[in-house]
Amino acid sequence: MSEKMKKVRKPLPRRVRNRITAILVTSLTLGILILFLIPMVYGMVTALKTDGQFSKVGAPWWPATEEQFEYEGKSYDIYKVPVDGEIKNLALVVKGRQQSQFIDPDNAEEGLIVWEGAWRSLERSWEFDPQWNNFSKAWNTINFPRLLGNTVKYAGITTFGAVLSSALVAYGFARFRIPNKKVLFMLMLSTVILPGAVTLIPTYFVFLRIGWVGTWLPLIVPAFFSWGTNVFLIRQFIMSIPRDLDEAAMIDGANPLRIFFSIILPQSVPALTAVSLFHFFWAWNDFFGPLIYLAGNPEKYPITVGLTAFNRLYSQSTNLIQASALITAVIPLIIFFFAQRVFMQGVVITGVEK
Repeated sequence: MSEKMKKVRKPLPRRVRNRITAILVTSLTLGILILFLIPMVYGMVTALKTDGQFSKVGAPWWPATEEQFEYEGKSYDIYKVPVDGEIKNLALVVKGRQQSQFIDPDNAEEGLIVWEGAWRSLERSWEFDPQWNNFSKAWNTINFPRLLGNTVKYAGITTFGAVLSSALVAYGFARFRIPNKKVLFMLMLSTVILPGAVTLIPTYFVFLRIGWVGTWLPLIVPAFFSWGTNVFLIRQFIMSIPRDLDEAAMIDGANPLRIFFSIILPQSVPALTAVSLFHFFWAWNDFFGPLIYLAGNPEKYPITVGLTAFNRLYSQSTNLIQASALITAVIPLIIFFFAQRVFMQGVVITGVEK
């Protein structure tokens, strides 16, 4: 044969390709997760810092304080000093322009060490020192018990109203024959895309005329009249429940309301949990509504509005601001941690229509 035989590259085995794909996907997922966790890690680190660390040049990113050493009844700053080709942590005792005297904290009995050079060019030595008392300072300064109580009350009551009303409306759209039901359903969903700024002035005027401004009523009552997104999610889940269960209950003499409470609601726990968490987190983070309707009533402020006032008063204390923000995130994180399994199940199933 005159022609050279070309080498055919064998494809990688399927098992190897699957393993490479798994590694790439896992690496990409971990990278995205790290990017999402960076702000939280920064907030946690900042909350544990001292007030002076932010203004110090060369301070580390982690919570730390400048190391000092007690010598003959006085405190001296510790610097990183190059001695004989290695860096040592020495306490600066006598400052000089071109020559300074240090002492080794580990061998103080050896006496003073003369070092040639400008001590101002040396780096300070820092030790890990998280300030856990920042959380107690923030807790006592901002009156967290009152703010948390107001927030829990607001989020809890509105979540109950939003879930109950949305479940009733979704039950009607999923199970009953209503004239022009599809048109009404699309009309209800269209309210979701209506900007809140469009309805802000008219709704505020109405609540002002009936004397509700300054109370919790403008924030709580509307939650009992259903929301478009909540109705959509619950309706999708109810439509996946077999109608045979409804018919069996009807044969036993159950009316539609009994079917709703005895059949539909117990079967819709994943969807109800997802909607409850969505609304609870929204109410927990709601800022604009309480700011508008509770203005001038600081004793009724939820934690979002209270934190804003706290930030204005302590704008220079970044560590206290971050500590207070982390405290506010504890309850939502605990709730999501215990309900995440049912929550994810509800989110997945509500997007599937049978």
